[in-house]
Amino acid sequence: MSLSAIHTADPIDGLAGKVAMVTGGSRGIGAATARRLASHGALVGVGGRDRAAIDTVVAQIRADGGTAAPAPADTTDADELARAYAQLSEQFGPVELLAAFAGGNGRPRPTEQVEPDEWRRVIEGDLTSTFLTVRAVLPGMIERGGGAIVTMSSSAGRQPGQAAAAYAAAKAGVVMLSKHLAAEMGPRGIRVNCLAPSAVLNEKMAATMTDAQRAQLTKAFPLGRIGQPDDIAAAAAFLLSNQAAWITGVTLDISGGRIIT
Repeated sequence: MSLSAIHTADPIDGLAGKVAMVTGGSRGIGAATARRLASHGALVGVGGRDRAAIDTVVAQIRADGGTAAPAPADTTDADELARAYAQLSEQFGPVELLAAFAGGNGRPRPTEQVEPDEWRRVIEGDLTSTFLTVRAVLPGMIERGGGAIVTMSSSAGRQPGQAAAAYAAAKAGVVMLSKHLAAEMGPRGIRVNCLAPSAVLNEKMAATMTDAQRAQLTKAFPLGRIGQPDDIAAAAAFLLSNQAAWITGVTLDISGGRIIT
């Protein structure tokens, strides 16, 4: 179904005409979120480090009738983020919606084998990058007196599991950062919420896991399937929309029932 058809059939209040920035938007959950927001009429800046992959997502959105532009940046670099924000604002206007989704590095690893540099790299890539991304857009949102932000945690940050300790700590940090921001920015008209997905079928999982391994993983979910990027994108679009106008400070577990709190 084309983006325009989705928008017509299932409109979400408050996304049409809004300027959105999606980091980690070159593939997986970020790309699905960029497409979803564009399908509801948002003007989307697609962020990431892989310019070719970003251009592919932008071209897909445009081919389906949406509006998008590349917004490449390394989210651990404050200067690159500032440039991406400035370029996007010059093209579309000030960013009103932010999906801070860049990150990763969750592969299992025994803690005693983690070197200090690896620990710092994961914390930088998953927690500091979220702070720097939010920091890039907050002044404009504060000046205009409004905005909506969704950050990306993980089920690894919600309860102990098989993910590396550094990744779990970083993603737990994203949850608390989001709560703190929600309390601090609420009086300024800015909402901040967080998503915590469990296993989501992405390119890496599809390439490295056998059908038998995926079937075994599926058994861990009460709803009987692995998550899809669009499952997360749909939740992100809702939390960024006016339909969630009285929701802030929430961490939404999107886990097929695997995480129940």
